[in-house]
Amino acid sequence: MESKKRMRILSGIQPSGKLHLGNYFGMMQPALELQQQGDAYLFIADYHALTTVSDPAILRKNIRDVALDFLACGLDDRKTVFFRQSDVPEVLELSWLLSIVTPMGLLERCHSYKDKTAKGITASHALFSYPVLMAADILQVQATTVPVGRDQKQHVEVTRDIALKFNSQFGETFAIPDPVIRNEVAVVPGVDGQKMSKSYNNTIEIFGAEKQTKSQIMRIVTDSTPLEESKDPSTCTIFALYKLFTAEGDRSEMEAKYRAGGFGYGSAKKALFEKVWSHFEPFRARRAELENDPAYVESVLQNGAERARIEARKTLKAARRATGLE
Repeated sequence: MESKKRMRILSGIQPSGKLHLGNYFGMMQPALELQQQGDAYLFIADYHALTTVSDPAILRKNIRDVALDFLACGLDDRKTVFFRQSDVPEVLELSWLLSIVTPMGLLERCHSYKDKTAKGITASHALFSYPVLMAADILQVQATTVPVGRDQKQHVEVTRDIALKFNSQFGETFAIPDPVIRNEVAVVPGVDGQKMSKSYNNTIEIFGAEKQTKSQIMRIVTDSTPLEESKDPSTCTIFALYKLFTAEGDRSEMEAKYRAGGFGYGSAKKALFEKVWSHFEPFRARRAELENDPAYVESVLQNGAERARIEARKTLKAARRATGLE
C-alpha cells in the first residue's frame, strides 16, 4: 500500500514590530507545534513588511528580533526550514508568473488592502498585489497546509484560485494548498479589549522588560465594578489573557475569586503579570544567549534559505517551462 504523503506546512510572519502575546498564541505557538507533524517552512516576510516599514534600520532590527524570538521560543531548525523571505529571490519571479493569471477583480475583493488603506497606509501597487506575492510564498515550496486565523483565510483562498487558474491554463504545476483554521485561542485581546495588534497600539510584548511588561498589563481596560462586588470573568480581558497561561484548576480558582467579590481588578492584573513573566522566563534566558551569538542566528537563516531555494528553484523551473520561458 502506498504510504500517505507527508504534509508540507508553511507559515510566515511580518517583521513589522515587536512580537506580542497575540503573535505568540495566534501564530508562533501553533507553528512550533506543527514542527512535529510534517515538513515545516517558516519565513520572515521582509518583502511584505516593506509596505508598512520604511526605515531600513528599523526593518533590519525587526528581522533580527523576530529570528531571536522564534529561536528562543523553541524553533528547531532541524525540523523547520526557517528563512528570510528576501533570501529566496525566486519568489519574486514566481510572483510575476502568477500575476499573469490573476484577475484584477480577485485582488479588488481582498479585505487586507481595504483594511490597511482605511488605516492610512499608502495605497501602493505592492499593497494591492500583496496577495499574489503571498501566493508565491506558499506555492514556491508546494505547501499543502497553511495554518491561518479566520481573518486570514481569504489569503489562502486567493492562492488556491490563482494556482487552479495557472494549472488550468498551463498544465499541472502547483499543489493546491488547504487553509487550516487555527484554534479560536488565536483571537487574543489587547489591553483595550480589541484584538491585540501593533496597529492598535494595544499589545503586551513577549520579551519586554519587566517594568514595561507590568506597565502594559496594568493598562488593561476594565469596567467600574466596585471591589466588593461580584465580577463576571467571561467579559473581562484580564481573565481572557489569564486563561491562556493556566491549567483548568488555576482558571477555576481565579473564576471563583471573581464571582465571590472582594477581589479587585488590580489584584487580577498582578496575578496575570506573574503568569506572563514566569511563562517566558526560560525563553528570555535562551534569547539572551542567542543575542550574544549573532553568527549562529544568521547561519540558521542562511541554511534555511538554501533549503527553501532548492524547492523554490524546482517550482520556478516548472512554472517557466509551463509558460514557455524554457
